[in-house]
Amino acid sequence: MSDAPLLDNQPFLFDPADFPPLDNLPVEPGIPTIDSPVWTDNKAHFIMRYLRYFVFITKHGTYIDGFAGPQSESMTDCWAAKLVLESEPRWMRHFHLCDKKRSQVALLERIKATQPLTDSSGGKIPRDINIYGGDFNRKVEEILNSGSITEKEATFCLLDQRTFECHWSTVERLARYKALGHKIEIFYFLANGWLERAFAAQRDFDVRALWWGRDDWRELDKMSREERRDALVHRFKKDLGYQSVKAWPIFERENGGAVMYYMIHATDHPEAPKLMSRAYRKTVKPLEPIEQLKLELGLEPT
Repeated sequence: MSDAPLLDNQPFLFDPADFPPLDNLPVEPGIPTIDSPVWTDNKAHFIMRYLRYFVFITKHGTYIDGFAGPQSESMTDCWAAKLVLESEPRWMRHFHLCDKKRSQVALLERIKATQPLTDSSGGKIPRDINIYGGDFNRKVEEILNSGSITEKEATFCLLDQRTFECHWSTVERLARYKALGHKIEIFYFLANGWLERAFAAQRDFDVRALWWGRDDWRELDKMSREERRDALVHRFKKDLGYQSVKAWPIFERENGGAVMYYMIHATDHPEAPKLMSRAYRKTVKPLEPIEQLKLELGLEPT
């Protein structure tokens, strides 16, 4: 655990001449020091936990999942789309779930079919669940133009790619979609534990170029893992204009080990970094009762 990154003070490990001065970038909000890991088996619970906290503030929301099927088709109970759909209270109103594989789309359709239409009091749950089969890089425009993502709609997009599936142009499209208010929040998974092997194995250089989205993609081979992480954080802040960007480590196993992923969280909302810190610290703990959570978040009890 001693090599875990300090999330609120990530250094840039490049020659300062490589980047413009950072003085004009937003100052990262401070968060408590992280002293317990989230590991690969519960990264989906991490996402669900954060979104559960956030809907207590927004009372609504749109959830986009670009690679929504479980990464392993044996993971029928522990994948983000399923957990977010089933999270209580069911205040998230619009879901856009995409996957390229037909078998994954079939799983998404089955999960959709099991969702209740009414709440415990018999009232209709106001939500729609939209399933898309195909490449998210091509489907993103259809999703953004669906009509549910207004300027005031709290919108969250999970990009849990395996390695190189998400084009940088897709990330840009999401980040720049809203002209006013808070940008679409992005949860971007950066493969870390096997990225060097993936670089060596991927001989289609167009794949790597589309993923990185800049002509200097070959420079990634020369970087350390920490430098790649920092470069991506910097791009989200400088190129896409997010107010806060933090790289949350997802470890190999419960007691630490290698960092398999970084979950890059990009947001403009001032409360989001604190909620993400809370979600990370409490991921493996039992869910707080609704009234307790409202009290701890400083919300009016019902």
